[in-house]
Amino acid sequence: MSRVVVIGAGVGGLTAAVRLARAGHAVTVFEQSGRLGGKLGVYERDGFRFDTGPSLLTLPQVFTETTLELEPLDPVVRHVFADGTVLDSSPVHAEFVARIGAALGPDAARDWDRFWKRAGRIWDASWRSVLRRPVTAASLAALSWRVGDLAAIAPGRSLRGLGRHYLRDPRLRMMLDRYATYTGADPRRAPAALAAVPYAELAFGGWYVPGGLGTIATGLATTCAGAGVRIELNTPVERIETTAGRVSGVRLWDGSLVPADEVVSNVDALTVYRDLLPSPRRLTGLTDRSLGGFVLLLGVRGETPALAHHTVFFPRNYDAEFDAIFGSATRRARPADDPTVFVTRAADPLVHPAGDEAWFVLVNAPRHGTGWRETDWRRAGLAEAYGKQVLNVLARRGLDVRDRLLFCETRTPADLAETTGAPGGAIYGTAGGLMRPVNHGPVDGLHLVGGSVHPGGGLPMVTLSAQMVADRIGPAIP
Repeated sequence: MSRVVVIGAGVGGLTAAVRLARAGHAVTVFEQSGRLGGKLGVYERDGFRFDTGPSLLTLPQVFTETTLELEPLDPVVRHVFADGTVLDSSPVHAEFVARIGAALGPDAARDWDRFWKRAGRIWDASWRSVLRRPVTAASLAALSWRVGDLAAIAPGRSLRGLGRHYLRDPRLRMMLDRYATYTGADPRRAPAALAAVPYAELAFGGWYVPGGLGTIATGLATTCAGAGVRIELNTPVERIETTAGRVSGVRLWDGSLVPADEVVSNVDALTVYRDLLPSPRRLTGLTDRSLGGFVLLLGVRGETPALAHHTVFFPRNYDAEFDAIFGSATRRARPADDPTVFVTRAADPLVHPAGDEAWFVLVNAPRHGTGWRETDWRRAGLAEAYGKQVLNVLARRGLDVRDRLLFCETRTPADLAETTGAPGGAIYGTAGGLMRPVNHGPVDGLHLVGGSVHPGGGLPMVTLSAQMVADRIGPAIP
């Protein structure tokens, strides 16, 4: 029986722990905080319950390590554009095309239908050749021989470029651009391969878990217990120990050594390479760090029929938002003056008192820090002032909730960095594509899972990373 240590009790770490325990390994999970779930956070106040991390579940077929009670969403997302147009996405392609035709006209509907065929090819190529396979020299060589897959993925073309090729209506282009932010990227630089993201969301549906998505972590913990996994909370790992180029264990915060034959890290890859190894290593495959998120948690009196489960309010000038949050050669990164606002409001009696609503409000934001492309979110008064600005933006877009607030709390990228260890509060680690840091570490026996590594961020991708790592380690040798 091999001894496996998992660092971090996020979804990736817990999923890997379950699979490895079932394969016969002795598995211990060390989590630095006092709770499970990592970025899949939950906050409760005065009878309100908020998911503070992911708010949408896609690709439900990926989640095989725990049983989930799922409710389908239709619309998956309601899009409200600056000109007042409202477009509800549907998991049924023909229905969505009809809705596009009704809202934007028949030409826009035909354009989306053409784009959808291309997105399907991109999805098929990504699913077959990239998303479920570790990145190795052999896997890249195999992909190079699949000319059809390469043509579908369109290396060298941006998501913005793909949208302009297929979509004439600027509102459809804007809707497509938003999917780059699902990976923390700027659509003007993100690869066209990210067209797989809207395809996955709409072809397989968007789903909600009653009680909130935070219950996924609870379910995984229960499955871990049943499989014999030991979970130690409030137990930071200070260092990964190695002997002769192979992991030999982990050193805990109190100085104690825990021997291990394999180590699976659910910590951001940059932190692993920079801080946890005996000597810092250069992390290859790291390109851009992803954007952060500024969040309002609102307790709201009354009900709001105009909101779907997920509603996004677009600005008139989307590029101005990306220019602000990513910065440029001539101007520092800063919070956007007129940001896109994403509101999640679940019609679920388990997450709010009767007659009231719990709103999770998210806007894209620069990472936390003092660098040129970062913002110091600890600067006195910034979070409070920007929270008021976001509420004002919502009011200008027809959703004035300021006189209905029971409370308003903010969460900044600095808060995410502090609570989860994500450098700068970057939501997705590395931004922008399907090629991220690989799942095997620079020393034998070290494996990486989570949103900062291949195949990417979001609950399904994190789960796939854990499944790939567990398969790579394989069953315990009797």
